[in-house]
Amino acid sequence: MTQKSKQQGFTIVELLIVIVVIGILAALVITTFTGIQQNGRNTERKTDVKALHGQVEAYYAQNGKYPTLANMNDSSWRTTNMKGLDAEALQDPKGTAQTLVAAAAANSYAYAVTPSGCDNGVGGDCTGYTLTATLEGGGTYAKTALN
Repeated sequence: MTQKSKQQGFTIVELLIVIVVIGILAALVITTFTGIQQNGRNTERKTDVKALHGQVEAYYAQNGKYPTLANMNDSSWRTTNMKGLDAEALQDPKGTAQTLVAAAAANSYAYAVTPSGCDNGVGGDCTGYTLTATLEGGGTYAKTALN
């Protein structure tokens, strides 16, 4: 009589099934994690726009006009006229500069004053504005002048 020895180990089919299951789980985790980070950055954008909106409205309450884009981007002017505003609020979470732009753009906050060309001097007072943040995943978040 001969005795057959049984080899131990996994078959190729079993290994493939395990690899496929691990791949599916990894894809789900990466997709979920990416979505969570994106939502976090969008929430930060909304918070920044609300903070800017509050500061601009406070300036209007004291001065009867809204600041120009040049005013908002001048750090010494902000220090004097918007003491509670953190300069970080002007920088998009994925942006590189602490400045506002005139028209909505990815990775930047926009501050558009009305009427066009107002300069709170010879060109007339700024009587309105729109603050805009471009959200990841599409869409924008905007706040406008209360007056």
